[in-house]
Amino acid sequence: MSKAVKTPSDDLPFEEALKKLESVVEAMESDDLPLEQLLARFEEGTKLVQVCQSRLDEAEVKVQKLELTFDGQLVARTMPPEAPVGSLA
Repeated sequence: MSKAVKTPSDDLPFEEALKKLESVVEAMESDDLPLEQLLARFEEGTKLVQVCQSRLDEAEVKVQKLELTFDGQLVARTMPPEAPVGSLA
């Protein structure tokens, strides 16, 4: 069996990963990077995107669990249903 290799970015909080990703994107958009560095930044960026997506997925699962009542039924949402498109409500 093979184990997934854990990288340092796997432990980053969402906000920190997002800030690093924004920095990577800015550097890539600057047009000042040689091809090798551009590819390295692209690889770093794809890893950071995966970290951000993982954190969002984890948060979604937590929210779904919190929405469940003790008997396993979904708690009624407090937001009203969306009005049909074209209605003047």
